[in-house]
Amino acid sequence: MEPTSQPAPGTGPPGMRALAAELIRRAEDERRLAREARSAPTARARDRIAACHTGNGDALRAIVARHGWPTAESVGEPASTAALMLLLHSPDLGFQLTCRDLIAEAVADGRCPAVHHAYIADHCAVALNQPQFYGTRIDPGTLFPYPIRHPESVDERRRDVGLGPLTDHLRAVRLDLGASGGL
Repeated sequence: MEPTSQPAPGTGPPGMRALAAELIRRAEDERRLAREARSAPTARARDRIAACHTGNGDALRAIVARHGWPTAESVGEPASTAALMLLLHSPDLGFQLTCRDLIAEAVADGRCPAVHHAYIADHCAVALNQPQFYGTRIDPGTLFPYPIRHPESVDERRRDVGLGPLTDHLRAVRLDLGASGGL
């Protein structure tokens, strides 16, 4: 059997296992706070989410400064995906742009899934008022994607990074919103 490019969860150096566990814990805490805020949308809940995003962004910044981007190769795919979720919610666009480039390098080297770059690239493009590439960002007011660069070939780009067709994604988002009672 040939070695895989990603460590199995719970393997690798102890420091990386601890880092993986921290990233996953932070992402789970953030999801829990978001669920609580949706069920009881108050100013206090919004403040708690904002504080969580800021704290997680600061923690991720320290992690990246010390270890580089937490790739699927170094911390496992679940923890790398958790790091991406924390990054997407970080209030610091400059940090997001820096990490977008680190993630692009990791994808090019095969250390991170291409879909990770798709999400952060689209996030940064929308934040900069530029068209996105993959259609991952949906305008909550219209339930349509924010503008897409070369929309006629978006499904080809999505397929290249492991995403399904945009129409399927939009259908799923709309069904999920209907089931959850809205944004």
